[in-house]
Amino acid sequence: MTNVTQPQRDRGYIPLADHGLIGNLRTAALISTDGSVESYCVPNFDSPSIFARILDKDKGGHFSITPTKQFTTKQSYLPNSNILQTKYLNEQGVATVTDFLPRQPSSAKARPLLAWLIRRVEVIRGSMPLRVECAPAFNYARSPHTTDIMLDTSVAISLSPVPREAHNKALFSSPEANLTLDLRYIAESTLENVPEPEVQLNLLDLSDKGHKGAGVWSHLELKEGQAVTFVLRTPPDVQLPREAHPTHETAEEMGIPYEKLVAGASTLRPPDDPILTKTLLRDLLDQTNSYWNAWIGRSTYTGSWKEAVNRSALALKLLIYEPTGAVVASPTFSLPEYIGGTRNWDYRASWIRDSSFTLYALIRLGFTHEANAYMEFIFERVRARDPDGSLKIMYTIHGEKEFPEEELTHLDGHKGSKPVRIGNGAIDHVQLDIYGELMDCIYLSQKYGRPLGYDTWVAVRDIVEYVIAHVHDPDLSIWSVSCRKGVMCEARVLNKRHGHGREVRNRHRHFTYSKVMMWVAIDRGIRLAEKRSLPCPRRNEWYAARDALYEEIMQKAWNPDKRFFAQSYEDLDILDSALLIMPLVFFSTPADPRFLSTLRQILLSPERGGLTSNGLVYRYDVSKTDDGVGGEEGTFCLCTLWCIEALARAGEYDKAMLNKAVAMFEDFLQYTNHLGLCTEEISDAGEALGNAVQGFTHVTLISAAYNLSRMRAKVTRSY
Repeated sequence: MTNVTQPQRDRGYIPLADHGLIGNLRTAALISTDGSVESYCVPNFDSPSIFARILDKDKGGHFSITPTKQFTTKQSYLPNSNILQTKYLNEQGVATVTDFLPRQPSSAKARPLLAWLIRRVEVIRGSMPLRVECAPAFNYARSPHTTDIMLDTSVAISLSPVPREAHNKALFSSPEANLTLDLRYIAESTLENVPEPEVQLNLLDLSDKGHKGAGVWSHLELKEGQAVTFVLRTPPDVQLPREAHPTHETAEEMGIPYEKLVAGASTLRPPDDPILTKTLLRDLLDQTNSYWNAWIGRSTYTGSWKEAVNRSALALKLLIYEPTGAVVASPTFSLPEYIGGTRNWDYRASWIRDSSFTLYALIRLGFTHEANAYMEFIFERVRARDPDGSLKIMYTIHGEKEFPEEELTHLDGHKGSKPVRIGNGAIDHVQLDIYGELMDCIYLSQKYGRPLGYDTWVAVRDIVEYVIAHVHDPDLSIWSVSCRKGVMCEARVLNKRHGHGREVRNRHRHFTYSKVMMWVAIDRGIRLAEKRSLPCPRRNEWYAARDALYEEIMQKAWNPDKRFFAQSYEDLDILDSALLIMPLVFFSTPADPRFLSTLRQILLSPERGGLTSNGLVYRYDVSKTDDGVGGEEGTFCLCTLWCIEALARAGEYDKAMLNKAVAMFEDFLQYTNHLGLCTEEISDAGEALGNAVQGFTHVTLISAAYNLSRMRAKVTRSY
């Protein structure tokens, strides 16, 4: 991507699509195309933010490295990697900023994971003046902090023939937030006869913008061959001996090379606090790049659209919380589903509803290690279900059942989209469809992953019994609402990817989607018992319940006049694209006349009673449903991709539908951003909306590409 930027003191908001994502399987950071860290929570995905400029341009906190003269910008990942590179260009020069959070090959055990945010700026042609600003805002910009510029004794300094200023670092400390950060740097020259650049850190007063502590700034005049690498981290709270702080003077006194003294000093320091050297930083960059290259290299995908699938896989990997195996829905929070609207939710949790689709994507790409780790996270939740046998619709990435919701009224919200929310009150919602996704996930894991133990099977069996006991209950289903005591119901989107625009509210209904997924739950329980020869004392009752539910859906959810499956038993005139799931979960065949009639109706434009506009699919017609929210909403990437996959599966029997699926998929790829990343919604004007990066969109993109490729090959062979 490329655009022209005129540097301004008061910078506004950058569009949601104009960001890249980096991460280390603990947390992630959004980097804008003008080189600003816009969102970053430390140390974990769901920790309080230190940078949240994307939610408040003035006081949210940022870490920017930006030219001071007009420039164009291009942003890309290194090939097959999650290392992000932002390039600035103008007539005078070209500079690159390389951003990453370190990872290292699994074979490298000598060093622990370094929770550092590393930003390397280098001029590769001509010269470029740049301004660096690091202005953290602790605890979602709520907690004050102090800032000190002090001598940095953790950096290996090159010997200079001329006197230089002391090598300093910035120390940011917030006792209220219980967090301390330091900003260090290494300046270097990559060409002979080019001196190292000079770096001077200065205090930056942003109190007029609402900041509760000073930041730091530096002006860099870099020319070809000069580079500066900045490292932001939480410094270890340890007292080090004098010998752990090497200096050239000490090396001269001892009569040994400075490099040898540095190596010896590093052994006196904690493993997560090595001496900062040029060699270390180069090694971290190389090892991180090797890690991502090796990981994606294990993919077994051989179908079409491999570049898009690989990028989606790399994005999905960034959403994994390695300590527990959980997959976060999105690493961001409270980004609006409609600019200026109130549907701004926190998705930094793991949804049960996503489980089967996430597992399917990982398995189809050959990532069995991640699939098994995720399944263990899911099984832990099953074993720790509530006393009544139910599950939460989501869990924190640590497996906790509490994720209290709170409104941050002091933050402006992206482009004024208030309120900004953290936590998610929908964790206590009753959405019966989740048991279908859960059981499908368990069934898939048994086909391709680690075998099920007896004790876990007993827990799974209890899940099926819970579903049968509640099969006739109404619920809020996939598009649900949050009601708080003493407060008017607020729409909540907890769709299959948690959170979409507007919600069905007002009352519980017998939603067709929930009934289909409850059928899936019972069906997968039966399949598990049969294929694994597992004990099932109520086998006959399970069969009877499954078949009765199927007949009920066919009788009560079908609109015989308009010939489509309706959103609920009560609302037979309302079309809902969630029902595109039917052939994907094998409730119906893709060639079933009733399903095909529903699919064709969805493919019509809204003006003609359908849900498809410009090749993109809405959830349902909001003009026909009082969802209690009002306003407009965009099309949903999830629904579009489900539609594509349904068309692909139907394409086995009707080649025209397969061609339609290919055309829609190719068109959809144009709505991913310049890096191939997806949000959750697309506005009528083609603007990305909602939390970014949205995991479920990437999961369904992988699934759609896989099945499109498979079906094209199958149809080609048949001709």
